[in-house]
Amino acid sequence: MNFPIQYSEILARIQRIDPIHYAQSRNFLNGGVSYLSPYISRGVISTKQVLEHVLSSGYEPSAIEKFIQELAWREYWQQIWINNTTLAEKHSISQAMDDYRIGVPESIVKYQTGIEAIDRGIQQLYQTGYMHNHMRMYVASIACNVSKCHWRIPAQWMYYHLLDADWASNALSWQWVSGVNSSKQYYANQENINKYCGTEQTGSYLDVEYEAFSKLKIPTELQVVISPVNCTPLPSTEPAKINPTLPTLVYNFYNLDPNWRKDLLANRILLLEPSVFDKYPVSQNSINFCIGLARQNIPEIQVWVAEFSELQNATQSEIYFKEHPLNNYKGTEDARTWMTSVKGDYSSFFSFWKRAKKELF
Repeated sequence: MNFPIQYSEILARIQRIDPIHYAQSRNFLNGGVSYLSPYISRGVISTKQVLEHVLSSGYEPSAIEKFIQELAWREYWQQIWINNTTLAEKHSISQAMDDYRIGVPESIVKYQTGIEAIDRGIQQLYQTGYMHNHMRMYVASIACNVSKCHWRIPAQWMYYHLLDADWASNALSWQWVSGVNSSKQYYANQENINKYCGTEQTGSYLDVEYEAFSKLKIPTELQVVISPVNCTPLPSTEPAKINPTLPTLVYNFYNLDPNWRKDLLANRILLLEPSVFDKYPVSQNSINFCIGLARQNIPEIQVWVAEFSELQNATQSEIYFKEHPLNNYKGTEDARTWMTSVKGDYSSFFSFWKRAKKELF
């Protein structure tokens, strides 16, 4: 599994999407997933761009509803973050209930949970920066619901390693699994894991009926919890060379769109703010992927590790940027490319989807 950084190869990956096969097989580790999430998360491509391609291929929206829904989930999480920035921080560590443990099981970090498929999935995450969505749910269930850990630190651990790191979809998905923003906790037993991961393991602590999970004691394999220290290895950079007669376009970890104002003669700066990465740290693989995408696809872009205030002091010309909840910029804000015009803080995905579907179908 690999994630090329050339824009032509990313577009070729969009061309290979089979939304029918996706709907039929997406829950299986070897199913027909698109592997586009790192590019959507980094803002290289948009959900609308992907949707327009599959529709132009002749598919009727009603025939590929499950695929469109998965694109819509990403926009739903983003809308929650935009409209309620504290929700992605819900139930912070200081508010954790007494029956939560604080940390992540050491056996998860060391991929020694004793669940064969899970351990391979975590090892793959470290090697490639990718983890199948079903596997993410399994890991979250073990960390939060079987091991009784608060969701925040395990979610930060996973975000750190994901090439498609997106705090909204990551944090809110972990909350959903742990029951924070849903009506119940999510569990997967060994039979379910075997079915979707192609394993035949038996006799594990997950090899129980679902009714048994409510009374399951924390397994020995999950007893020890740790709090990993995640630090972002930002590169050393020189201050950007800014032409004061030109406007400046600010790119960042969430916006690497090579087509954004591409015909505008401008300073193009990939701004990596230490303050943002202090709060939302990511791995060396993620930083390398981000910088590689920028340098490969955005002509004459300069990488600058600095705060926005430093960039602002370095130019007196107009500054442009694309909207994102983490931005604390001043200048001209361009809207992101959304699939629909549906905006707002919806109480559930399906209330959001009901509105979005009216525009899409």
